Amino acid sequence: MTRPTLPLSSLMLAGALFLAPAVLPAVHSAAPFGAAARADEKPVPQISIVGEASVDVAPDLAILELGVLREGATAREALSANNDAMAEVIAAMKEAGIEARDLQTSNFAIHPKYVHDRPKNGEEQKPPRIVGYQVTNNLTVRIRDLEKTGEVLDRAVTLGVNTGGSIRFGNDDPKAEIAKARAAAMKDALARAETLLEAAGARLGPILSISESYNMPRPAPMARGKMMAEAVMADAVPIEGGENTYSVTVSVTWEIRQ
Repeated sequence: MTRPTLPLSSLMLAGALFLAPAVLPAVHSAAPFGAAARADEKPVPQISIVGEASVDVAPDLAILELGVLREGATAREALSANNDAMAEVIAAMKEAGIEARDLQTSNFAIHPKYVHDRPKNGEEQKPPRIVGYQVTNNLTVRIRDLEKTGEVLDRAVTLGVNTGGSIRFGNDDPKAEIAKARAAAMKDALARAETLLEAAGARLGPILSISESYNMPRPAPMARGKMMAEAVMADAVPIEGGENTYSVTVSVTWEIRQ
């Protein structure tokens, strides 16, 4: 007896229908497993502490900002007058033992001087008129022998320094001092964290993050106006260097172990 035969396409369709029930459950079972894994994840308990520390260091460097301002009917006249005055100041700095590497020109500028006419009743406002020019030139001076600071400032004012500026006492290389403050700030943060967790019956885990910042000493304003004029009459400007304070703040986050 001869058995009936089915076309090849019918056999392939039957095979696909037969295998589908075995494949589909495996595909659908992966979703509940992944969801269960995510549900088991718990946030890691953490503690964040800020530590602070500072060190006081005697300065070994004075930085002066000396400005010269001159006026003239033309820009050329004002510039020539400023150049002459600044040249005398620079020469005096070198005579006082200041090296060329410690002298730097900054903030050079030329500005016109305007006059604004006030219109009378019924008159139109006239545009401003240029009546002269101002030239300013600043010189940054680094003094490595602090005992010369008052003398240098006095000579500069006598020779024509008459505007703006500041004086700052710093350290030529404060990296070692800042490193000491940084280490002390970290110890401060660690001590605070241990104290809190000991009281809570927990302990510190691994560090998750650390960040730090530090503050440098700020410049102090120099004498201006009447005070600067009085400095010309003094034998030497009295200067006290004091101490520089370098402050460091660290922010540390730890994992908490129960």
